[in-house]
Amino acid sequence: MSQRNSIFYQTTGKVVTDRAEIDAIESGQVKEYLDSDGKASAIVRDNTVLMPVELEDGAIGRRSIWKGGRQQDGMDRNNAVGDVVDMATGYQIAIDTLTYIKKKTTDQKFYREAPADYIPVVVGEGAFSSQLLTNRTYSNADDFESGILKTGASDAHLTETDISIDGVNVPVANWAKTIGYTLFDVEQALRANNWDIIEKKHKARKTNWDLGFQKTAFLGVSSNQTGFPGLLTNPNIVTNTSLITALINSLSASALQTFVTTLIQTYFANTNSTALPNRFVVPYAEWLGDPALTPGTVGTYPVPLIEYLEKAFKKAVSRMEPDFKIMPSAYCDAANNPSALHYYMLYRDDDESIRMDMPVPYTTTQPNSLNNFSFQDVAYGQFTGCNVYRNLEVLRFQF
Repeated sequence: MSQRNSIFYQTTGKVVTDRAEIDAIESGQVKEYLDSDGKASAIVRDNTVLMPVELEDGAIGRRSIWKGGRQQDGMDRNNAVGDVVDMATGYQIAIDTLTYIKKKTTDQKFYREAPADYIPVVVGEGAFSSQLLTNRTYSNADDFESGILKTGASDAHLTETDISIDGVNVPVANWAKTIGYTLFDVEQALRANNWDIIEKKHKARKTNWDLGFQKTAFLGVSSNQTGFPGLLTNPNIVTNTSLITALINSLSASALQTFVTTLIQTYFANTNSTALPNRFVVPYAEWLGDPALTPGTVGTYPVPLIEYLEKAFKKAVSRMEPDFKIMPSAYCDAANNPSALHYYMLYRDDDESIRMDMPVPYTTTQPNSLNNFSFQDVAYGQFTGCNVYRNLEVLRFQF
């Protein structure tokens, strides 16, 4: 009997973000990613180039694709379409007579952040639209003193105040995914008697939506940054590369003092003295290091750095923004975004300034079948990118 082979995709470590470069790799225009026959073989998933590895099924039976259970020491759990290994999606696993199957299962864990904790998310407005238009108004008037009347003068007249208007039109993405299962899937899962295949498939799809919406909120849609930007990647905001050039928790006492006295002033100047921030989003590398004592306070007035920064900034903006918060995001860490930069975002959490829309929230159709053997249902939703409507009220620092 001939041995069957399985194809797995292993990461090359190469990260690509340019759409043209991705297309060139997947269409076979880049020589280093061709197979032995000179044909295109690489795929790109989550901006990482993956190359196929062919293994005999007998060589992979009963052992993990990850060496020692550590992903970094083995191959990614990706199958022939770069998603998940075939053997990791089934419930037929070799056991012996002394094996006991636990009723409780352990689910895959993902990094999660609620976008609504960071930016306003408007749900249900403009359902099934292809675009959302937000009008912005501007005051057109001379200065205040031009309104002083010259009573009795021959040239007395009233000055006029007027407004102008423009619109910000943002595209809406339509999203839908299906799941399917057969009577065999259901009956065999019932026979296994330790997990519910239908529940797990629904949960996996909902997780896919949650994680995708989360990533879009911070990093945008990788293939269309212009139409669907993220909080960190919006091309229409000011970027400052001079104030923060290292992790704040690595600064000396004097450098820290300079940073604290300059940050809010920099934002205030950027808004032409019209607004103060209420959110400061920092990398997790910063957040996890900030419980250290503030430089210069050890032995005198020891204060954890994160507490010192939040109190100092909250006091500075209290007249306009009493709800100032410092918040961490792993997407701000250089290791977790395509630009490989540390991001610090200083902005106002206000839906007139910045927001993300979800015209149609995650919704599922009723399961249906044409033959009472195969069943399927669809989940769908709509979303936009993280759009900025007052560009000067969002300030990005990076290094």
